[in-house]
Amino acid sequence: MTKSELIMRLAEANPHLYQRDVERIVSTIFEEISQALENGDRVELRGFGAFSIKRRDARTGRNPRTGDAVTVSEKCVPYFKTGKQLRERLNPSS
Repeated sequence: MTKSELIMRLAEANPHLYQRDVERIVSTIFEEISQALENGDRVELRGFGAFSIKRRDARTGRNPRTGDAVTVSEKCVPYFKTGKQLRERLNPSS
């Protein structure tokens, strides 16, 4: 699902809201999550999951085309861990 599809579904489910307002709400939520991660904070949505940052150390990698050693600098990557309720919805007990 893309962001525009999410906005459309939310607008259809909430006919009392204008689509532009739903778009502003979704954009604000994503921006707040991004800003929190940028500040090094963890964002937890109970029942859904948690967004956090993982730090990857600097390392020596290889260029797959030439095989030459390449220095890869330290970086932060976003990480998402699913919540228990979401995991249970995706993997129902048989």
